[in-house]
Amino acid sequence: MAQLSFLDRFRPVGAPGPAGPAGVPAADDQGPAVELAPVFDALAADVQACRRLVDEARREAEAALSLAHERGAAIIAQARLDVRVERASAAARVEQATSRRDALLLLQARKEADDLEDARMAQLPGSARKVIDNLLSQYLGSEQQGRRP
Repeated sequence: MAQLSFLDRFRPVGAPGPAGPAGVPAADDQGPAVELAPVFDALAADVQACRRLVDEARREAEAALSLAHERGAAIIAQARLDVRVERASAAARVEQATSRRDALLLLQARKEADDLEDARMAQLPGSARKVIDNLLSQYLGSEQQGRRP
């Protein structure tokens, strides 16, 4: 079938006379589909190439996504294994810090107790002297009371 020109779609206008339509489609059964069929036929190879590119891109995207999911799952699994080790390590650090702090507090308490003991021992002779004097004065006081009767 011969290709129609755009201008072939219209019939020539009749002889001069009363006003009438400027043109009428030459063939009503032919339409844009018939005119565009050669264009679409020429583009068919390009459309197929584009479909192949899109399909290939989808496959690559799915492969990349699958690989990312696998890597993510591996990272999460490793993190779950590492969390136990990290928690144990953190607990050990806290225990060591607490033990050091407790040891320092115990050492400080012992030093304060020793200082109090030293102070007490320093005051003991004076206190003992007072107690002995009190006992003697009471004893002597009771002896003197015993002679009077």
